[in-house]
Amino acid sequence: MPRETGLKLTVRELAGRLGCPFTGDGDTLVTGVGSLEGAKNGDLVFLAHPKLRPALDASGASAAVIPAGEEYGRIPVILSPDPHLAFVRAVELFYEPSRPASGVHPLAAVSPSARIGEGASIGPLAWVGDGAEIGAGAVIHALAAIYPGVRIGEGSVIHSHASIREGTSVGKRVIIHDGVVLGADGFGFLKAADGRRIKIPQVGRVVIEDDVEIGSNSTVDRATLDATVIRKGAKLDDLVMVGHNVEVGENAILVAQVGISGSSSVGRDAILSGQVGIADHVAIGAGAIVAAKTGVTKDVPAGAMVAGIPHVDIREWRKFWAAAPRLYDLVKEVKRLRERVEELEKERDGRG
Repeated sequence: MPRETGLKLTVRELAGRLGCPFTGDGDTLVTGVGSLEGAKNGDLVFLAHPKLRPALDASGASAAVIPAGEEYGRIPVILSPDPHLAFVRAVELFYEPSRPASGVHPLAAVSPSARIGEGASIGPLAWVGDGAEIGAGAVIHALAAIYPGVRIGEGSVIHSHASIREGTSVGKRVIIHDGVVLGADGFGFLKAADGRRIKIPQVGRVVIEDDVEIGSNSTVDRATLDATVIRKGAKLDDLVMVGHNVEVGENAILVAQVGISGSSSVGRDAILSGQVGIADHVAIGAGAIVAAKTGVTKDVPAGAMVAGIPHVDIREWRKFWAAAPRLYDLVKEVKRLRERVEELEKERDGRG
């Protein structure tokens, strides 16, 4: 886990570092951060919404970040247009990532032809293959496998049991969590005349651009040809599966258990919620939001919000599920009306 920096700042100094104004006693000392419920003397907290003010009133914190324009007098406050973001920046001041010492551990297996950048760290039982390049300040944790020809950018972190397959390119400041596999073969087979499944050679690669984060046990398959690409700033949660020749756009969010079939694309700033499934050769437009458990079978326009299996506009989906609890009663009513119509027809025929 991250370790405390031991920093001690007055509210005045902290507000200056955050670029925000403050009110109250600027000499109050801040030595750490905490939640509204768990904060103690010396901690900084943040108020995300006015409805949480009673929790702030009861908090043991010494200072708080609150929305700009709000007033509060019990403790000194830092005023920010985005209190949560300001608080995150404060957390970064009081904590720093834990990292091993620079250098190659004696128990690591590093190819003589690999290039290790200045200040990089290679942990015990990690493997770095022929011709691989590890950027300055990068961290390869214990038991990670860096295959031949892989490039890891400056400041990136590869956690234990991650496998970065041959030819994969990882950009700068990328975080790859435990158990991730980048560059395994894409899932491609043809059925021969005799019924056998013939494997399609997967000769492409994977490109991970700068500032991407990929959660534990996720996979990004290599392309059949060309490249599977995760663009700058995209964030993948745990247990995400990205198929061959997929492109994930800048700053896109893929939540846990998302699965994307081959040759599909996800636009910039799009959000795929948990357990979303994307069929092959589908395009998700920029800024689109796909609700949890949705099955996407055709293109989704930019900025759209969709849900359901198969997907529809989320407004239609909400109408359907608002009516769904009444469907059984409607079926019974239709059955009753049908029986009544049949009775009336019999009466009519009898009179005829």
